[in-house]
Amino acid sequence: MKLISWNVNGIRACVQKGFLDFFTEADADIFCLQETKLQAGQIELPTPGYHQYWHYAERKGYSGTAVFCKEEPLDITYGIGVAEHDQEGRVITAEMADFYFVTVYTPNSKDGLLRLSYRMTWEDDFLGYLLKLRAHKPVVACGDLNVAHKEIDLKNPATNRRNAGFTDEEREKFGQLLNAGFIDSFRHFYPEQKDAYTWWSYRAGARERNVGWRIDYFVVSDELRGRLRDAMIYPQVPGSDHCPVGLSLDDFGATPNSALASL
Repeated sequence: MKLISWNVNGIRACVQKGFLDFFTEADADIFCLQETKLQAGQIELPTPGYHQYWHYAERKGYSGTAVFCKEEPLDITYGIGVAEHDQEGRVITAEMADFYFVTVYTPNSKDGLLRLSYRMTWEDDFLGYLLKLRAHKPVVACGDLNVAHKEIDLKNPATNRRNAGFTDEEREKFGQLLNAGFIDSFRHFYPEQKDAYTWWSYRAGARERNVGWRIDYFVVSDELRGRLRDAMIYPQVPGSDHCPVGLSLDDFGATPNSALASL
């Protein structure tokens, strides 16, 4: 089973830069997007063989997520059930036969850390949501988590120490997620790999010089450890300031009944 996640930084612009070429080539079982930046009816995206699900922010041209599944999910939910968080189109959950697939676009703490306090509330509520899901089935959560966990995960840790995405508070929250029984799939396979980034500033030729951050993840609950096959980063794929990331899992077997309705 192949899973792909990509912060496209505006799907309409990304389509003009070859999005569908990569989508077709990847041939993923589930392909998800963050930061779609559109409203309902603003794009017709041809993805034959896939079921499409979109979560739009109330604010136009902002945030937004999408999921494309070859196999129709047992259920789909939008948001995490907390009104404070569910106005920005940041989370879609697809209940599959054997696991929950969650795509998330985590709020950015913003310049000057203006939104750090809100970010901390979000982190606690989102982890609570994942644990609630995990009580029923294993969880695959992926997307732009807007944090570089360790110094190895960005090019210049010393000069970014108190910048959004590399504060002690944000890094600690990611550590709490791992301590709660989740696995950073890329570091599971490549614990010492340096210069493996998923986002680059548009400034100063950062991507060409590979001055980047790893802030896009596949995080899976520990029950899936034995099914992990590989984790991928696709830095060569253009179209956004982020590149796609991927996860390969062993296929699953039997199909249980839907559990989302009981949450």
